[in-house]
Amino acid sequence: MKRLTGEWVAKAEGDFRTMEREARVRRDPNYDDVCFHAQQCAEKYLKGRLYEAGIRFAKTHDLKALLSLALAAEPLWEAHRADLIFLNEFSVELRYPGKSANREKAAEARARCRAFRKSARSAFGLKP
Repeated sequence: MKRLTGEWVAKAEGDFRTMEREARVRRDPNYDDVCFHAQQCAEKYLKGRLYEAGIRFAKTHDLKALLSLALAAEPLWEAHRADLIFLNEFSVELRYPGKSANREKAAEARARCRAFRKSARSAFGLKP
């Protein structure tokens, strides 16, 4: 694994751990953060895979665009298109007033992130 790929993976794992911790909070959980970090985890795994494969990508948070590029290296990731489209809505808009996540959205974001993360880690030869 290339050094910078490893950094992308480490950042993705940081977002994953933050998502998991916040999802377990019993008192006053921040569902927006669960969703945001789920999206960020997926984004960083996509960017790491693109970097590892030598595929150039723009500075973007758009998981659909990143997936379209990543399919050249990981065609089976097409199975995660619906997951990534769902997570895509939590990249920026959720960070500002006007939109908020609830418990159900957070649980779904967490499940979809976990599913994609499992495939991403497998692609890097890492344990799920």
